[in-house]
Amino acid sequence: MNKIICIANQKGGVGKTTTAINLASSLAAAEKKTLLIDGDSQGNATSGIGMTNNGTNLYHALIGKVPLEDTIHPTAVPNLDIITANQDLIGVEVEFIQVNEREKRLRYLLKTLKAPYDFIIIDCPPSLGIMTINALVAAEFLIVPLQCEYFALEGLGSLLNTVKLVKAKLNPELTLGGILLTMFDSRNLLSHSVTEEVKKHFGNKVFKTIIPRNVRLSESPSHGLPIILYDIKSRGAMAYMALAQEIIEGGL
Repeated sequence: MNKIICIANQKGGVGKTTTAINLASSLAAAEKKTLLIDGDSQGNATSGIGMTNNGTNLYHALIGKVPLEDTIHPTAVPNLDIITANQDLIGVEVEFIQVNEREKRLRYLLKTLKAPYDFIIIDCPPSLGIMTINALVAAEFLIVPLQCEYFALEGLGSLLNTVKLVKAKLNPELTLGGILLTMFDSRNLLSHSVTEEVKKHFGNKVFKTIIPRNVRLSESPSHGLPIILYDIKSRGAMAYMALAQEIIEGGL
């Protein structure tokens, strides 16, 4: 029985793709068979884990050209596979306008998967468009990365309102798995005050693990490597491995 988690926040630059790549890799390192789905037309999760955008990808499965199984590729991380994406996904926004139940296409595709996965992690684009809605409809849990900066809570209300609507109309099983604080700088008073504010609002829905601002974490995508392969001793690697453990032990 796989657990489907989508990583979403319509704000860009909050560590969404970094979290998708490194959480998936850390779960795989913990011997959990994991599938990472790149749901963003920018294809950053694809390139960030060292894969190319060529060949069949998520777009081809969504339009019914190929079975979903044909878009799955192994990565350099044992136990971790990926469904890649590229700019083809932009077409979904236009092509699906007249399509019936377009919000459920990804959900239906995932039900056809024969390969058993412990976790399926979906990286969403920085918007509340059709791909993010598809991910929310397909997922059991939502993780919201939130950077420890001044505008952290801006726009979060829109996302949570969308989640509420999706839960009411399309996917009653969807649950807020947690708020993940990212880009935390312990030397910065603002990081501490944002952390306190978020915990005050969301209580036990905030993960205990906090992702630090870390140079090695920022560098790793340019080398096409998750942080556990780029620098396993870095603070970023330690944090994502701790997050994976928190999720496994917490029953998410």
